[in-house]
Amino acid sequence: MRNHLNSALIFAVIFLTLASCSGKKDFVYLQDMNAGQSYPFDNKHEALIHRDDRLSITVTCKQPELALPFNVQTGAIKVSSNGEITQSGDAALDMRQQGYRVDINGNINFPILGSIHVEGLTVSQLTTEIRDLIIEGNYIKDPIVAVEFLNFKYTVLGAVGHNGTFSVKGDRITLLEAIANAGDLATNACVDKVSVIREEGNERKVYMHDLRSSKLFYSPAFYLQQNDIVYVEPKYRKRDNNEKAWQWITGFFSLVTATCSVIWATRK
Repeated sequence: MRNHLNSALIFAVIFLTLASCSGKKDFVYLQDMNAGQSYPFDNKHEALIHRDDRLSITVTCKQPELALPFNVQTGAIKVSSNGEITQSGDAALDMRQQGYRVDINGNINFPILGSIHVEGLTVSQLTTEIRDLIIEGNYIKDPIVAVEFLNFKYTVLGAVGHNGTFSVKGDRITLLEAIANAGDLATNACVDKVSVIREEGNERKVYMHDLRSSKLFYSPAFYLQQNDIVYVEPKYRKRDNNEKAWQWITGFFSLVTATCSVIWATRK
């Protein structure tokens, strides 16, 4: 009986010591959601255009030669003897890679049409505006305009798997997707203190979120905008590798000392 008691005491000491050295995630995302219940979904969400964005804008139509002047940024145009207009491959590649940069005043300088104010517009709104300007100027009867972001990015900091700045194809990403791309929440994350820092006009706004609650879906920052900063507050500061190694060493010696003490005490 005494041997069984000794073994039980030793096992308890070992278990408690190891448990104190390990961490776990004690949170559940969206824990108040119910099966069968409907929640809001914005399937028409579009990000807004900001200063310093780069936009790819192409114009096409049934007569390609009419649309070509609207697709040139480098001026590399050739006119053949029969009047056919062509654009060099280098110019087309440069246009796709660089795009149109939105300047500090929120404008772009678009061929033929000149300066266009684009800040605060969505991609579909800008598409419609350029199309209307081309038609009103009698340049093309039925133009097809395509606009997309070339440098849509956001930053994730704090208690996540890995901090950094991430790029997105297109302009649609949710807060949950952004956290997943950053390696999910760390074990020391405050799940109820996840903020999105956003530039709006000439000021910054902070939107706070609790990832345990479905109220997250109603947040104006559930869908991220260009240059948003996501910050996950930690419960305690992150330990570096040296601290972790020292923690395990001290934990090991504490385990050995506690085990020896129990054995010594039970043998009396």
